[in-house]
Amino acid sequence: MDARSGIGVVGLAMVLGAMVLGLPSPSLHAEPAGGAMVLVQGAQAPLVPPKPVAAAAEKAQDNVPEKVQDKSQDKIVDNSPEAIMNRRFPQKVKVGDLIGLPMLDDDDVTLGRVQRVVRTPEGKIKLIVGYSKWFGWFGRPVAVPIEAVAILARQIASLDMPPAEYAAAPTWTQGKDVPIPDNEIIRIAVTRR
Repeated sequence: MDARSGIGVVGLAMVLGAMVLGLPSPSLHAEPAGGAMVLVQGAQAPLVPPKPVAAAAEKAQDNVPEKVQDKSQDKIVDNSPEAIMNRRFPQKVKVGDLIGLPMLDDDDVTLGRVQRVVRTPEGKIKLIVGYSKWFGWFGRPVAVPIEAVAILARQIASLDMPPAEYAAAPTWTQGKDVPIPDNEIIRIAVTRR
């Protein structure tokens, strides 16, 4: 015990002794603050002992699990792909940094690699992934919405598009989609496992 803690112990003993005897202390008194005693210097307030009933009620209330109210009726939740992506903390990334990254499913199996990033006439961003059942080799191009994926270190996780949807997706053709230049910055969601 060093000198500072010794002074604190002596001061606490004086205050607690005064509380027990019911003597007012002109320079120090203790106040309850959420179950802890707080020493206040120079205050002229009367001592009020903490209420043990309230503390016991708080502890009992903490141990009882609260009933969860269904608040879905009170609040409308937007579950559009754009809203879901925004809840995944999208971060800025250069398009050129996404090219060549592997696309992984939930089991960390490679579905393919990002070949290019395009913007549709509606303004939606799509990742063109060479999808194949053989670890992404010799795959056909499939357009994956940016809202359905998230970056996972140096890989991209397919969160909202399972492998069955890749297999069922049509083969992508450029049509009116415009490639996004490699130096352009876009936003992509972030995830972890």
